[in-house]
Amino acid sequence: MEFQPIQHLKDTQSEPDHRRIPIDRVGVKNLRYPIQIRDKARAVQSTIAQFELTVDLPHQYKGTHMSRFVEALNEHGPTIHIDNVREILERLRQKLHSQKAHISFVFPFFLEKKAPVTQGVGMMDYTFHFAATADGDQFDFVATVSVPVTTLCPCSKAISAYGAHNQRGQVTYSVRFHKPIWIEDLIQLVEGCASCELYSLLKRPDEKAVTERAYENPVFVEDLVRNVAALSDREPNIRWYRVEAENFESIHNHNAYAVIEKACEPGEPA
Repeated sequence: MEFQPIQHLKDTQSEPDHRRIPIDRVGVKNLRYPIQIRDKARAVQSTIAQFELTVDLPHQYKGTHMSRFVEALNEHGPTIHIDNVREILERLRQKLHSQKAHISFVFPFFLEKKAPVTQGVGMMDYTFHFAATADGDQFDFVATVSVPVTTLCPCSKAISAYGAHNQRGQVTYSVRFHKPIWIEDLIQLVEGCASCELYSLLKRPDEKAVTERAYENPVFVEDLVRNVAALSDREPNIRWYRVEAENFESIHNHNAYAVIEKACEPGEPA
């Protein structure tokens, strides 16, 4: 099929809007794109991220140009690196003539973990979320990891003649930092604060070990967020954090929940 030469086309998006109402964010969502993440064990890890790209729209414009968001992403090649984030934001601001630009993407991150006794190797996946904003000379970057853990109830252990109820929990840990931080270090920090960490591969000796480990380390949901907060307070690279824990209770029809958020002065430990 032969296409006709491009002629002058009407630019409806650039026409004036007489309602004079600015839009905080406009852009594209659910755009899947390959990315590479720095990995302690293998230098880089390739994965697929789901992107959201937005900018502010001044009141005088009717609409934004959606194709330019994808163009800004494509300009950095077939694979996006975390190091490109600030460049992408600046390019969005230039192409869309905006004051603010936002980028947000979610992706699975995989760690190779050995079972505690048999040393069987399995792959554990964690969900990571990066969100960044460029506003004039200001740049904000927040990293969030969701870590599944095991929690065992201290009250149940204290009052029961034998056993104690335990359940899977989910910790959502967000940080702002002074210098780049390893994803693996954030995961390790969270897992060490729970009754026990999770594994993808467990044989019977491993199952015995993790069950007993959880029983020896009971934590309420309150303990879990406090444990993470205490370690965050001692990490000078972290300048802000938010730790959120939810236990998917095994003997209740509701979940237990707790959250701590804390910021510090610029250049000072949390």
